[in-house]
Amino acid sequence: MIRLEYRVIVEPLSAEDGSGFSAIVPDLPGCMSDGETPEEAITNVQDAIQAWIEAAHDVGRPVPAPSRHFIPSAAE
Repeated sequence: MIRLEYRVIVEPLSAEDGSGFSAIVPDLPGCMSDGETPEEAITNVQDAIQAWIEAAHDVGRPVPAPSRHFIPSAAE
């Protein structure tokens, strides 16, 4: 699998949403996936990122570069 550099946000899903975890890619609108575990959600969203990029290329849509966000540590 190609190593992709997009930031992914993983959050638990509620029981009413099916439990497990969601993985969202903020830089790519609508790009998301889920899984039973955080690790599975991350693996699945990598496939979604590749599909999103391929679809964007197919229709001539620009693909945003991965953004870089500073996340301060708890000590700061």
